[in-house]
Amino acid sequence: MAYDDLRALLRALERDGDLKRITAEVDPHLEVGEITDRVNKAGGPALLFENVKGSKLPLAMNVFGTDRRLLKSLGLKSYADIGDKIGGLLKPELPQGFVGMREALGKLGSVSHLPPKKVKSGPVQEVVMHGDDVDLDALPALFTWPEDGGSFFNLGLTHTKDPETEVRNLGLYRLQRHDRRTIGMHWQIHKDSRNHYQVAARRGERLPVAIAFGCPPAVTYASTAPLPGDIDEYLFAGFLAGKRVEMVDCRTVPLQVPAHAEVVLEGWLEPGEMLPEGPFGDHTGFYTPQEPFPALTIDCVTTRKRPLLQSIVVGRPPTEDGPLGRATERFFLPLLKIIIPDIVDYHLPEAGGFHNCAIISIDKKYPKHAQKVMSAVWGAHMMSLTKLIIVVDADCDVHDLHEVAWRALGNTDYARDLMLTEGPVDHLDHASYQQFWGGKAGIDATAKLPEEGYTRDGGWPQMVVSDPATAEKVTSRWKEYGL
Repeated sequence: MAYDDLRALLRALERDGDLKRITAEVDPHLEVGEITDRVNKAGGPALLFENVKGSKLPLAMNVFGTDRRLLKSLGLKSYADIGDKIGGLLKPELPQGFVGMREALGKLGSVSHLPPKKVKSGPVQEVVMHGDDVDLDALPALFTWPEDGGSFFNLGLTHTKDPETEVRNLGLYRLQRHDRRTIGMHWQIHKDSRNHYQVAARRGERLPVAIAFGCPPAVTYASTAPLPGDIDEYLFAGFLAGKRVEMVDCRTVPLQVPAHAEVVLEGWLEPGEMLPEGPFGDHTGFYTPQEPFPALTIDCVTTRKRPLLQSIVVGRPPTEDGPLGRATERFFLPLLKIIIPDIVDYHLPEAGGFHNCAIISIDKKYPKHAQKVMSAVWGAHMMSLTKLIIVVDADCDVHDLHEVAWRALGNTDYARDLMLTEGPVDHLDHASYQQFWGGKAGIDATAKLPEEGYTRDGGWPQMVVSDPATAEKVTSRWKEYGL
């Protein structure tokens, strides 16, 4: 099962030789970011900076920087494990006979322990600070890239709830430290917390906010997952972890946070309280410009007795975003197949920020099947932000980018096989000529059917493949060749 808290994971990584303690003093202004980015891109270990200039808190970095570490943190052997588990729960067949009924009951039993569990107290509230005792400068925020607009907390899990429905949301947003008591909330236009803020502002109410750092790994991952607004991230975290997440009531706001987090910031967001936020070197690999975003005043900070902080470095890929994005890709394949059953497999390349490009394989059955799938993908929740969709046949490995490029570059007549449209794009997209929407393209790289107008030379040509008998013969004699 997944680890109960960040500390347990770090101890396990250290036992594996996959965590490096750094005792030398390091500066959170540029230096920590440069070290972490180099180690991440080299496939190196998790880092625990024990002597961060200006702070008494150790800083954990690159914790999810490899697939192996992320899987270990969630208690998984492969990303397919959780995809298979989700797929099993989503099967729509009615149970047949006693055996089928027993299997259905087993599925229900497997999710009965998922809802979060409220507890009276937790380690995260061992130390409580109010009002003028709050000092965000004591926390190691990162100034990562030279043109950043300030220091940021990059792994603070933000808790809000809809003022009308009281449905909560857990999201991961960058947080700029404006001063010792003020945090900038980078709530993009498509995010649930932004919607909560707008509802509160319309009602003339302030919005309660709680930000948790150093949470249990399953909770941290769940905060990154693009779940629909009506699905509780803590329910999903419990599903991932295989056990209920313990939650404790905040001290000054009507929200709950993980009892085993390291640090929690609590405050009320007043309607219209805005400050310039950014620029910021984001996961796109480019700076996002300065914009006005809500500014939260922190009224209360709770921590463990000897807390530590966790953060990440984002920027030009590959970064720690990579394993998180690959997990989302695999975890949500069964869900995407429910919406679009035509899909055999899909791949969201890290180089595209996991939302700029989607490579989709289908078992093509009729003319313009690829174009039908493109339209369906653009209508599927956050997949609507995808800018480029490449559709290939089922025999193409969507994770082999060389194979995909060969199909896309060779199988396409762009006068017929290119679909151009417009629609929503990511808030951070710098390539669109106006913010929030822009051009999109779909490439049909499948083999073309006569009904689609391809009538040359008796139909679509066969791919070149080896003679099976000769291939088997060569394999059996390989050692004889001395190769």
